[in-house]
Amino acid sequence: MHERVTARKTGSRRTRRLALTAAMATIVAVSLTACASGGASSADAANAKTLSKSAAQKATAASDFGGLDGLVAAANAEGHLNVITLPPSWANYGKIIAGFEKKYPKIKINSENPNGSSADEVAAAKSQKGQSTAPDVFDLGTAVLDQNLDLLADYKVKNWSDLPADYKDSDGRWYYDYTGLMSIGYDSKSITTAPKKISDLLGSAYKGKVAIKGDPTQANEAASAVYWADLQSGGKADDITPGVDFFGKLKKAGNFLSVLPTQATVNSGETPVVIQWSYNNLAWGAAGGSAGNPNWKTVVLPGTALGSYYNQAINKDAPNPAAARLWEEYIYSPEVQNLYLASGAYPATLQTMITNKTVDESVLKSVGEPPKTFVQLTADQATAAGSVLASKWASTVG
Repeated sequence: MHERVTARKTGSRRTRRLALTAAMATIVAVSLTACASGGASSADAANAKTLSKSAAQKATAASDFGGLDGLVAAANAEGHLNVITLPPSWANYGKIIAGFEKKYPKIKINSENPNGSSADEVAAAKSQKGQSTAPDVFDLGTAVLDQNLDLLADYKVKNWSDLPADYKDSDGRWYYDYTGLMSIGYDSKSITTAPKKISDLLGSAYKGKVAIKGDPTQANEAASAVYWADLQSGGKADDITPGVDFFGKLKKAGNFLSVLPTQATVNSGETPVVIQWSYNNLAWGAAGGSAGNPNWKTVVLPGTALGSYYNQAINKDAPNPAAARLWEEYIYSPEVQNLYLASGAYPATLQTMITNKTVDESVLKSVGEPPKTFVQLTADQATAAGSVLASKWASTVG
């Protein structure tokens, strides 16, 4: 799954740690909205500035293409956009991708390795550099992103001011896109009583049932499950050892599954309990329609909540540099930020949309506003957590 090792990093290199003490209720399923159609105007060609590929790769704003119409014309001329590790059920990316192709029908999206990780995104960019198949854009966890800043291009979207200052790099190298909260998803046919605390997962009812999203030394969603277990067990973000120890106990009890959970494994009953982001658990339940499991429930436990924004970024060697920049313009439009929200993910521009009355009020009411505070690891904390995972995970959990 789209798994990343993530921390929080701000444009000025500032970080702030937030803590949640209020309880969160069980998250309810939400309806999904569709993207509006649209596209380039007939004035595209007239407005466009003709840029070489190398010049387009250095463009820092739509104005470099003669404005948004010029950017659309240049992207149409490229005709392709390469995205990577974006499963259709993840944060509504299925509808987001379909909406882009509907709005810009001359551009075909090539979606590669949807079940991959942030590390896979970086590996693809490096191994395919100079090839037409290389990823144009990234959706990365911050720790992986922070280790690969040399791969990223500076670009500021038209709605740049909609993003809080600490949600973006001051030069436009990366920007937050969405966050969820760590949650437990469970099949209510298999688990008849909802878990109320993390230690419930150590009980006999969970024998051979609990899975996380991959290897936490490589995948953020899996690593975040360990961070959350640490916080829920009374640990601190500065030292996630109690989280690793919790999974050691889970393994010793025979409750931990070394299986990568997917919608298919959930629907088959192979992985009846999954710790993952709230928006993913929601998408695997009734909100997933015919592909979802109507018995799948989502719980964010009382106590300390864990969130983690992911980051949009452009590959500095993007084979389709105009389409890459048009994708970012699209992502930060209210229509797509509302699609993130419809999945149960909280978009980075949410507060601005609430102020500007561009938020989908019915969806916001269904999802509920995000908690005022929650823990998100700083870059330094994530680096320390990575060291703990590298040294202790295999020997403790294996």
